[in-house]
Amino acid sequence: MPSTSLTTKERRAAPSALTTPRGIGRVIRLALTALLVIWFALPFLPLVLWAFADGWSFPSPLPTAWGVRGIEDALGFGLLPGFARSVLLGLVVAAIATPLGALAARALTFGTVPFPRTVSALLLAPIALPPFAAVLGVNVLLLRAYIPPLIGVVLVLVVLALPYTTFVMRTAYGAYDLSYEDEARLLGASRTQVLRRVHLPMISPALARAAFLAFLVAWSDYIVTVIVGGGEVVTLPLIVASAAAGLGNDAAVAVMSLSAVIPPVLLLVAVLALRGSGRSTARRRRPSSALSRSDAAITPDSRRTTSGASA
Repeated sequence: MPSTSLTTKERRAAPSALTTPRGIGRVIRLALTALLVIWFALPFLPLVLWAFADGWSFPSPLPTAWGVRGIEDALGFGLLPGFARSVLLGLVVAAIATPLGALAARALTFGTVPFPRTVSALLLAPIALPPFAAVLGVNVLLLRAYIPPLIGVVLVLVVLALPYTTFVMRTAYGAYDLSYEDEARLLGASRTQVLRRVHLPMISPALARAAFLAFLVAWSDYIVTVIVGGGEVVTLPLIVASAAAGLGNDAAVAVMSLSAVIPPVLLLVAVLALRGSGRSTARRRRPSSALSRSDAAITPDSRRTTSGASA
């Protein structure tokens, strides 16, 4: 009797065959992707030209003199120290705000926190409040508490990043199935093993997206760093703003603006790559797990019965 079940190779090929666009759909998708890339990359073309322009006079469409004076001026403004401080600040804020947002999202999703609506409103309050007025009020409290400016900047930025990390992780936990953790505990796994082998692998793409948003909050911040930092925390946005306020610094501003784009773009590519690898890993594991469950469901008695029937 011919078997109607799909082989492992057919199971792997079935989702991709159904979801991969063909013909005119593939052409439209590629065209839209190209238009989006051009749309987002076009504003950076003048910055690239200005970065290597030692002279650019009207009405010439291109620089009249090329050189690297803009890079030298940007380094003189403190590009490298400001870049390093911004990266470190973004990483610290992401490292604190991401797990806090994940814990808050898990508690709110699975109903383990009292008054969930009130807690949700408090977590989203930093987005609703005017940032300048809120930071001025918080700065007074930080000064009276004798909190150092660097720690104060980190604390305020973590609070500002929590709404984004909580929202991303709450969406992820909305599709999270707790039965996987229950099955792992029934099989004898400890809490640490469940966290390391079950929980974190399933939510790792969402954690990457939440960390990316938290990094962006700290990386692009200007108001908190100026007011709370009090001039002691000089990050890249502050250096760019001070250079842009002067005259004749167009090339240096262009170089620093381009350098400010590099880390977010690299992190975005990493997040998208992690998301793609997570999907491919899930597709590869799905057939094998299904086969192992079906094999485990066949008891020795059923095997004897099947062999006797075939005989």
